Formats: sequence, structure tokens, C-alpha cells
Amino acid sequence: MQLSGDTSCIAAARRLAADFLTRASTEQHVVVSAHALGLTQLVVSELVTNARRHAPGPALMELRIADSTVEVTVQDSVPVRPTIHASDPQRIGRHGLEIVAAVAEDFYVRLEETGKRVTAHIALTDGPVPRPQEP
Repeated sequence: MQLSGDTSCIAAARRLAADFLTRASTEQHVVVSAHALGLTQLVVSELVTNARRHAPGPALMELRIADSTVEVTVQDSVPVRPTIHASDPQRIGRHGLEIVAAVAEDFYVRLEETGKRVTAHIALTDGPVPRPQEP
């Protein structure tokens, strides 16, 4: 999904993530907990907000199922590694990456010539992944 320059793309990205996981659940029989759906929307919101706020030009978001996680990747045009600030309850704002790192199973940044790719993996279930029962 290419993200537009205004803030309406943040809500659109959250809806896209929810629709993606709902389709994965209903069409592909991927187990997705309500908690995972909410966390995915939170991560999408934080990553897209950062891309829109700190990078000029278009940004891209990709979603895919990877093993027992949903992989959320947001690509923008600034080839600078973002900073996760130390926890500070007095600070207003700038908690986005701190939140993403706290809720993600895995979180990393890959710098590229044209910008960066920020990727987070969110567990699809709240506990062990259920295995299909044999007939």
C-alpha cells in the first residue's frame, strides 16, 4: 500500500491491516487472536505515523504472514536509523518506536540507498500456536 501525504493514510493503514488479518483468518484459516489484531493495528499506526511525520515523499507499507507472526514493514525515503528514546514518563510524544519494540516479537531497521525499511513481527496468537488435529 502506498501511503499518501496526509494523515488520513494512518487510519487507512490500520483498516488495511485489520482487513488483511481478517482475510487471512477466514480465507487461509490462519489463527489470529483479537489481541494480535489490536497490536498489529497499534504497530501499523506508530510506524506509519513516524514515516509520515519524519520522511518527505511517499511511504510504502507491506503486510505478510511469516510463520506464526504478521510482518509489518513500512518503507520511507530517509536513510537514517530512527532512535528509540529511553523510557521517560514525563516526555510527551516520541514513544512510537518504544511501543513497537515493546510489543513486537522482533523489530529491526534496514537502511537502503533510497531510505529505510522498518519491520516488526507481531505474534498471531496469545499462546502456543495451535496445531491442526489429524483426522
